[in-house]
Amino acid sequence: MTGETRGLEAAEISIGKLLTSGDYEFVIPEYQRPYAWGVEETLQLLSDLTGALDRDANEPYFLGSIVLVKSPNSPRAEVIDGQQRTTTLTLLLAILRDLTDNEDLRRSIHGLIEKPAIEWDNQPASPRLQLRPRDNQFFYEHVQTVGSTSGLVKMSDNAPETDAQLGLRNNAQAIHGELKSWDQERIKELFRLIAGRAFLVTVSTPDLNSAYRIFSVMNARGLPLSPQDIFKSQVIGAIPEHQKQASAERWERFEEDLGRKEFGDLFLYIRAVKSKTRAVRSLLQEFPEQVLNVYLPNNGIGFISEVLEPFAKADINLLAQDFQGSEPEWRQINNWLKCLSQLDNDDWRPAALWALTTHGEDPQFLVAFFMKLERLAAMLLLRRVYATPRQQRYMELLKQLTDGQGLDAPGFELSELERTETLNQLDGEVYLATRLRKYILLRLDSVLANDPGASYDHSIITVEHVLPQTPSEGSQWRKDFSEEQAKYWTHRLGNLLLLNHRTNSRARNYDFEVKKEKYFTSGKGVAVFALTTQVLSEHSWTPDVIERRQQQLIDLLADEWELSG
Repeated sequence: MTGETRGLEAAEISIGKLLTSGDYEFVIPEYQRPYAWGVEETLQLLSDLTGALDRDANEPYFLGSIVLVKSPNSPRAEVIDGQQRTTTLTLLLAILRDLTDNEDLRRSIHGLIEKPAIEWDNQPASPRLQLRPRDNQFFYEHVQTVGSTSGLVKMSDNAPETDAQLGLRNNAQAIHGELKSWDQERIKELFRLIAGRAFLVTVSTPDLNSAYRIFSVMNARGLPLSPQDIFKSQVIGAIPEHQKQASAERWERFEEDLGRKEFGDLFLYIRAVKSKTRAVRSLLQEFPEQVLNVYLPNNGIGFISEVLEPFAKADINLLAQDFQGSEPEWRQINNWLKCLSQLDNDDWRPAALWALTTHGEDPQFLVAFFMKLERLAAMLLLRRVYATPRQQRYMELLKQLTDGQGLDAPGFELSELERTETLNQLDGEVYLATRLRKYILLRLDSVLANDPGASYDHSIITVEHVLPQTPSEGSQWRKDFSEEQAKYWTHRLGNLLLLNHRTNSRARNYDFEVKKEKYFTSGKGVAVFALTTQVLSEHSWTPDVIERRQQQLIDLLADEWELSG
C-alpha cells in the first residue's frame, strides 16, 4: 500500500448497521460547505427508495459512497463526501418516525437518529449525526427531536436563520407532502428498506488530504465539493482549534453574501490579482501554489483577514454598486461599475478588485481608474478581441499596477492601430454586432446626458431602428431612401436609438412623423433616453440626417474614449 493510501478502509455497510454499530459518530466539520440539497434532489432520493420498495423485497439498494476522515481507534468520523445524503436520510427517517402511530416502530426509527442514553454508565443520548455548528442546534431541535418535524413542516419562511436551515424546512415539506397519505404498513416497509436493504460504501482514512484525493476520483452521488470547499478545509485546518469555528463562520458569511457561484468566481479573481498571470491549469492546482502557500500552514487567519475578507467585501460592493459617501465621486464610481457590468465578459474584474482593495478610501483615484478601465474594456469589446489575448492584456495591466505605475500604467494606453480599429467598428453596421450594440448605445446616451459613466436600471432596454429594416411599399421611406442608401444606413449608429418599453412590431414601419409620436415615446409621450430625444428633435429622416448624426455620434465617443490620438 502506498503512502498516499496508508490507513484506508472501505466496506459496504447497511444504513442500519452504519448508524447503530457504535463505530461511527458522524460529524459535518465546520470547514465543509452548508447543507445544500434542494427539493429536486430530495424527492429524487425518495423516488429511488420507493422504486426499490416496489421491487423484489430481497434486492439490496446501493446508495453510493461516503468518504470519511476517521482514525481507527476513534468513532469520530468527519464527513468529506456524503453530507447531503446522510443529512437528507436523517430528515427522511425523522419524518417517518413522526408519521407512525406505532410506538415500537417510532423507537426503532429514532434509534437510527439518536444513540440511546445508557443510564447505568451515565452516558446521555447523543445524535448519530452532527451538522456544522451554525445549523446543528436547529437540526437537533427541529429534526432529531421526537415529534419535531410537524413543527418544521409548518415553519414560516423567516424562521430559519441560514440557507441550510431553510433548505431543511423546504425538503421536510416536500417529503411530508409525499408520505402523509401513506398507510402505516408502507411507512414500516420504507423504514425496513432504508435500515436493512440500503447500503453505502464507506471509505475512511485518517488523513484529510488522502480523503480529498479519494473523493476527487470517485463518482459520488452527492452534490460535489467545489475548489473553494477544499481551500476552506486547508485554511480552517491551519487555524488553532479554539479559533476554527469563528473563522469558519466568517468564511461562510462571505459565501452567503456573495452566493455560492460568485464566491467560487472570487477565488479566480484573487488568483489573477496575486499571480498576475492568465490561468493555464485548474484552480485547484494553481490557487494553493500561487496564493495559499504564502499563508499556510502557519497563518490561516492571515489568509482570511488579509486576502479573503478585503476581496469579498470589495466584490460585494462591486456587484451591488452601492458605494456611499458625501463626495460626488462615489456616485460616479457606482455608475462606472454599472457600466462595466454590462460587458459580455468579466475579465476586467481582477483589475477592478485590485483598485477597490488597494485604493478603496480614495474616490478620486477610483473615478479616474474606472474611467480608464472602461475605455480599455470598450476597445477590447469593439475590436472583438477573444478571451486569451484579452486576459493577457489585463494581466499585463495588473503587473504594472502592482509595480506601482498606477494611473500612468502603459496597459491603459491604446495604440494607434487599436484606436483606428475601434473607430472603424463604430462606423460599421453596429446593429448587427449583437454583443456590443446595446453597450455602445448606452455609453453614447450617457455622454449625451452629460453624465459620463451613467447607467440605467430599466427592466427593458432595446436598440431600435429609425429607418425600418423593411420599409413598406409606398411609404415615405421608399421615397426618401434609394435601395442602396437604405442598405448602407439601416444598421449604422446614426440610424439607431434606445427604447425602454415594449412596442407594436407593426409600428416599426410607420413613417417618421407617426413613428415619433407612437413608437419612440413612452405611454406618457416622453422619451427616456437622450439619444431618443435627439431623434425626436429632427423634422425629417433622410440619408443626409443620418450621415450628419452618424458623424456626431462617432465624434462624441472618439472624444470620450480619446480615440483621435
